[in-house]
Amino acid sequence: MSELFAATGDGIARITRRGSEWSVALTLAGSGAQCLALDPHHRGTLYAGSRGKGVWKSTDSGATWWDLGFPQPDVFSLAVSPVDGSVYAGCEPSMLFRSTDGGATWRELAALRAIPSAPTWRFPPRPWTSHVRWIAPSPHDAALLLVGIELGGMMRSSDAGETWEDHRPGAQRDVHAVTWHPRILGRAYEAGGGGAAWSHDAGQTWQPADAGRDRHYTWAVAVDPEDPDCWFISASPGPQQAHRSGNAEAHLYRWRGAGPWQPLDGGLPQPLNSMPYALAMSDGALFAGLADGRIFASEDRGDRWEQLALTGETLPGVVALAVAD
Repeated sequence: MSELFAATGDGIARITRRGSEWSVALTLAGSGAQCLALDPHHRGTLYAGSRGKGVWKSTDSGATWWDLGFPQPDVFSLAVSPVDGSVYAGCEPSMLFRSTDGGATWRELAALRAIPSAPTWRFPPRPWTSHVRWIAPSPHDAALLLVGIELGGMMRSSDAGETWEDHRPGAQRDVHAVTWHPRILGRAYEAGGGGAAWSHDAGQTWQPADAGRDRHYTWAVAVDPEDPDCWFISASPGPQQAHRSGNAEAHLYRWRGAGPWQPLDGGLPQPLNSMPYALAMSDGALFAGLADGRIFASEDRGDRWEQLALTGETLPGVVALAVAD
């Protein structure tokens, strides 16, 4: 890989590898960017979701952007289907939209708000509302979709969002991140506010995966593309530590086979004083992006880590991270 993209909470950073150094270029400054998604069907195309300014699109790897005129201002999650290229955007208050024409037009998948549990959804810092924290389109089936509500639960659709199954048994209700295994049908993984869980039946049911950790407020998740029984999470003792500057007390963990979780200490100053808000893996390399802007990388699935030598502009923070393959 030669490029990373990060949402910083303010804008988007394009991080380009040059030998042993990585050069940071900041774009979309002042947008309040909270999330991003790369389009796997069109190299150089990416979307950014912002708090206050909707959805933006770039077709030149983030050099220039345009406002898509999204119908809601506050966007907390984005995803592009690996199967059919549909673009999904999740909002606060909890609403889900889909575009089948690259963001030119959007349609709300309103059935999500009609789920029986919807009146109970509450985000603790703003208890009058909630938001779609994560969207995970299946890499194998264009119609299969998992959506995580913070705080409300794990919702599942088998018809591209036209109808929904309410919170799935065994999953965490305080959903922070969800991913699918790219090759193995039916494998899905969750990091949530009360722990981690995984599914072997395409998100229908979930099993807790918490053995071996003394921290249960999990946030980011990534999976080894070569091994469906190897996955990674970040965790902190609780939300107060995770989101408080300089006091995250966080660890990165790896699960292999039947577990339990193992803390990854090789080269990492654990516990980390800044929360790893983002994990991403590609071509055998695992990246962890921290709230304070540091990025660590491992080439051996978490055994040893090195902090990336960042040059160029100062990276103020990482709230989301993507690797350009």
